[in-house]
Amino acid sequence: MREDRPLVTVVPCSGIGKAFGSVAREAGYELCDELRPNSTRLVALSKLVLGDEEAREAVRRYPAITIDGCKLMCAAKLVRHSGGKIAGELTVLDAYRRHKDLRPDGIAELNDQGKQLARILAGEIAQMVDDLGGRAPQDEAPRGGTRA
Repeated sequence: MREDRPLVTVVPCSGIGKAFGSVAREAGYELCDELRPNSTRLVALSKLVLGDEEAREAVRRYPAITIDGCKLMCAAKLVRHSGGKIAGELTVLDAYRRHKDLRPDGIAELNDQGKQLARILAGEIAQMVDDLGGRAPQDEAPRGGTRA
């Protein structure tokens, strides 16, 4: 990644056992592994909960985009609590309201509609990353993303 492009941290929901939480995580993986692997870094919400210093430093150092599964906004709250600056807050619930035909179902394995909703959400977030100046030329080709 070029130094003049900021890295963007992505913090998805950890709503284990909830379909919307699974959509948030899948959107984060799609974004960081496929769409913008060289300009994003996935930070696990659980690491912020546990006070992991590497994860906390990532959200303090780089702009963060949070993907929450519900209105509790745990990811956004924990990024702020960790001293991070949020550049964008998204919720799966809002994405679902825009795409009511894509009802996610499943926990360990999302149904096709849930996967499609995650891809749409990841595309929206990719545009946010681009708007932040975070798209690296290498992001054109899929690669493995960086995760904390």
